[in-house]
Amino acid sequence: MSDSTLRFTHSVLDRFLRYVVIDTQSDPTSPTCPSTMKQKNLGRLLAAELQAMGLPDAHLDEHGYVYATIPATTYKKVPVICFCSHMDTSPDCSGANVKPQIVRGYQGGDIVLPGDPTQVIRPADHPALKDHIGHDIVTSDGTTLLGADNKAGIAEIMDAAQVLLSNPQIKHGTIKILFTPDEEIGRGVDRVDLKKLGADFGYTMDGETAGNIEDETFSADGATIIINGVSAHPGFAKGKMEHAIKIASAIVDRLPKDTCSPETTEGKEGFLHPVGISGTLEQARLDFIVRDFSEQGLRQKEALLEDVVKDVIKDYPRSTYTMQVKAQYRNMKEVIDLHPQIVTYAEDAIRRAGLTPVKTSIRGGTDGSRLSFMGLPCPNIFAGEHAFHSRLEWVGVRDMEKAVQTIVHLAMIWEERS
Repeated sequence: MSDSTLRFTHSVLDRFLRYVVIDTQSDPTSPTCPSTMKQKNLGRLLAAELQAMGLPDAHLDEHGYVYATIPATTYKKVPVICFCSHMDTSPDCSGANVKPQIVRGYQGGDIVLPGDPTQVIRPADHPALKDHIGHDIVTSDGTTLLGADNKAGIAEIMDAAQVLLSNPQIKHGTIKILFTPDEEIGRGVDRVDLKKLGADFGYTMDGETAGNIEDETFSADGATIIINGVSAHPGFAKGKMEHAIKIASAIVDRLPKDTCSPETTEGKEGFLHPVGISGTLEQARLDFIVRDFSEQGLRQKEALLEDVVKDVIKDYPRSTYTMQVKAQYRNMKEVIDLHPQIVTYAEDAIRRAGLTPVKTSIRGGTDGSRLSFMGLPCPNIFAGEHAFHSRLEWVGVRDMEKAVQTIVHLAMIWEERS
């Protein structure tokens, strides 16, 4: 079935503009789930819209997850497929009072954002812009992030759901929809009910360039170092005081300068990244994230970090430290590779949408990373978002429309090959 015989709504832009103005920023310091109750504002809207489409089981649960089911239109026994996106936006940049701007028929050159003209999206910094000449682009006004990460994915799944429901002649198996909170703070699937979801395989719609499918992520750990220094009155501290904050600062300063950091690595290179430092004279805390594509790489970087700590602490003979490493998520490739058809079908769907599929790796993680190890193999498909977590975030409308087409074709392919 070709795109010309399907009734695509072309309403993905309208949906996207409706969703991004709802503030859904998550909060890593909050112990609740969701971490911010405002995420439920979007969840309630999505559940209501899905019910209005004709999905009576659509609902927002107490933890901020949205579930819905698109019934099968075939008598074949087809694996149940889930499409997933996250509702929260990054705490790295303000997500309140988002004012989306549409650049109609982008003609090339710099895009100066009107709310803060110092914020400029430049082709030199964003080479993907060249692929959008003549097409519409959505940005923020420069005072906030846009929220395409991941409301582009949400809009695409919602629009694809409408297409499937408006085209009953499309043969597909049961399709599950899952929208999660708190992905940006690493807690996106903490309270997901996989039994209730009832899916066999999944896809997150949370990638960047049109045509990309990602079957590999970083493996990730968090490391916490506690420094116990020696306190003394500053007026009588000579030969006695061992300042925990200074020890912590020396550890950060002793890290490799030309490698092993986010700002010096790319491709398959991992890194050690300090994300927090706090404390007093007597005790200080350092928090790190550790990233690599292999388990061995993680262990090497964690050993390097502890070697640095030991080397620094030698100069403070009465001070001590503890180091705790906590697993966060693992490279989903080892699970995805056990089910190669998941990626093959996605590549075919991307082709049917008129794009060239490109299989890539994520220098980060998605909900799919953890879902894969929880029993729901879940690679990541492009949503079109660029420069996420920043005020320069942007998304191409054509890419969002292509993502909608990819979802629809993917549902059809699973039915055809079952």
